Amino acid sequence: MSKQKSGQFVVPGDRLGVIEEFVPGSGTYEENGIIYSLATGQALVDILSKQVSIFPKTRFLAVPKVGSIVIGQVRDAQSKTAAVRIFQIDKYPLSGFFTGILHVSDVSLRYVETMYHVCKPGDIIRAKVVSDKNRTFHLSTKEPNLGVIYAFCSRCGDVLNFGRVEMRCLRCGNIETRKSAQDYGKGELA
Repeated sequence: MSKQKSGQFVVPGDRLGVIEEFVPGSGTYEENGIIYSLATGQALVDILSKQVSIFPKTRFLAVPKVGSIVIGQVRDAQSKTAAVRIFQIDKYPLSGFFTGILHVSDVSLRYVETMYHVCKPGDIIRAKVVSDKNRTFHLSTKEPNLGVIYAFCSRCGDVLNFGRVEMRCLRCGNIETRKSAQDYGKGELA
């Protein structure tokens, strides 16, 4: 921040300084000793208290954090990972989106051989952010309330109905498997 001045316009992710220089204030977050902007607005530097904060110029921007519950749509599923387009954090819908990665080892407490038994592209899932290392949101669905909340048939695209063990498409009769949340088909999307 030594090169930046109080009042300078910043956007989320802009570097503001280091914790050796400043204390992170409102509208900021610290990662690996570096303070970043969490909101779009003006940087405010309080020299006396050695604090940097942001005076927001727009609505507060929600960013996934470790422990956040997110809802997103599966964009791609491979044998070991799935890419999820996050569109809701906790109860707050986003105007944009973030991408999260779900690894087969973070799906269930039981052994899962392949992601193809967990989710398919297009499915809507609820997951927990377990890591944001290297600015990548790593997700988990190990808890009972996490997993697929809406699944779509791979053949015809209709919503799958949850049975005792499997998911069944009432339109075409196709049977598929998913790692579903306890409240499958009942989860509200804000």
